[in-house]
Amino acid sequence: MQWDAWGDPAKKRELSDAVVALLTGFLGVSAPKQSRLAIGDVRVTPSALSQAHVDALADVVGAEYITTEDSDRILRAGGKSTPDLLRRRSTEPQDAPDAVVTPGTDAEVEQVLRYCGANKIAVVPFGGGTSVVGGLDPIRDGFDAVLSLDLRRFDQLVSLDEESGIATFGGGTTGPRAEELLHEHGFSVGHFPQSFLFATLGGFAATRSSGQASAGYGRFEDMVQGLTVVTPTGVLETGRAPASAAGPDLGELFVGSEGTFGVITHVRVRVHRLPETTVREGWSFPDFATGAAALRELVQEGSAPTVLRLSDEAESGVNLATTDKIGENAFTGGCLGITTYEGTASHTAERMAEARAILTAHGGTSLGAEPGNSWEHGRFDAPYLRDALLDVGALCETLETATTWGNLANLRSSVTEALTKALVEQGTQPLVMCHISHTYKTGASLYFTVVCAQAEDPIAQWHKAKTAAGDAIIAAGGTITHHHAVGADHRPWMKDEIGELGANILRAVKNAVDPAGILNPGKLIP
Repeated sequence: MQWDAWGDPAKKRELSDAVVALLTGFLGVSAPKQSRLAIGDVRVTPSALSQAHVDALADVVGAEYITTEDSDRILRAGGKSTPDLLRRRSTEPQDAPDAVVTPGTDAEVEQVLRYCGANKIAVVPFGGGTSVVGGLDPIRDGFDAVLSLDLRRFDQLVSLDEESGIATFGGGTTGPRAEELLHEHGFSVGHFPQSFLFATLGGFAATRSSGQASAGYGRFEDMVQGLTVVTPTGVLETGRAPASAAGPDLGELFVGSEGTFGVITHVRVRVHRLPETTVREGWSFPDFATGAAALRELVQEGSAPTVLRLSDEAESGVNLATTDKIGENAFTGGCLGITTYEGTASHTAERMAEARAILTAHGGTSLGAEPGNSWEHGRFDAPYLRDALLDVGALCETLETATTWGNLANLRSSVTEALTKALVEQGTQPLVMCHISHTYKTGASLYFTVVCAQAEDPIAQWHKAKTAAGDAIIAAGGTITHHHAVGADHRPWMKDEIGELGANILRAVKNAVDPAGILNPGKLIP
């Protein structure tokens, strides 16, 4: 990935005249507050790791697998949130990990952790680098140095049990690499979050990721059958059987632990045969409430397709769901829904017919295959649009939450009002958009996208808006995060969500597996 933007530089987006007109005319966007720097012009804080520590760690992993070069450190200085990218534009020295170490075996990971625990060195596990919640920030928190532990050498398909439908991967295997390896055998994981092209399976597990096909295949935590987790106090293997009553599921302690309890080096994951048929269909609903009711019944009746999404009026109006047609006004009025069906030809046809009947009965109008195909074509590309918006002086960021169906409208209006008020008070009128991207029998997620003009200090500007939104989410009964994870950014609200006792339980687990507190300090645990 680019050091100061999302993904592949060859896929850089140029804004259309229609989008530029919207930005300048409606939002008052003028010029960026900061321009992008060449990587050679970036200043990085000097490494605090002594040569003696470098030599000792080199003895563990090999000299070629540890580096203190600025060009390597800056690539792991954070994730890909809007504040992360804005900080990359600063002419001030960039805070970065003091070294990058790349172990290749569980034993090497364990030795690195033990050495760091004995020498007051913090360790931040690094997979694909796609965190948008401060999950990779090199927070020192009293430690003498911070090490980035890169898992890219753990990128193999270790085993595939075709009869059971279980594959074991190294935790550093990216989404595309996992699919490539499985396709050779006719299988797929079926987990496609927006970060899919760069994120890793270990990262999916560590953050409780949810992919775009969650309606059909579930969240990543539903797919996990077992983990290998290396901690400073030993190695844990979870997932002896598909189900067990042997006490609480210890694997659940590490799914969602965000690298604070251990390093996930291997993931055993449920896989399925490649679908025989894939069919997509777009839908139009007169308003968001009508569309949400249609989705609710579809899910509660057990008729949900593989992919099920609904954009609100604002998001539909600018065609954000179909990223290659943003601003062209191809979709006018109401709300756009996207459905995808996978399976055998007969099963797909049956599911489509059942879903069509429910969606039509709830006021939906079929738009045919084109909207779904257009969404599929650009479904991983929205972050490139954010880069282009930042380049012209717009602030663009996302946040997400979830709640019950009965509270969905209240939560959506509360967060929209909080974001709008916080940004208007700073002199920047925003466009706040929302969609449902993940559904359950009892509720759904809400994913917000916010665009406005950058203020003089856009990082402080977004912090105020994000704080207002977080407070509104808690007050309205939503979860502070549905799938982006907690990291450093959501940590201030964790105690509000899990309570003091919940926080104490997390601290107790942390003390048992990481008594020196070296693993990813400043994240998750309040």
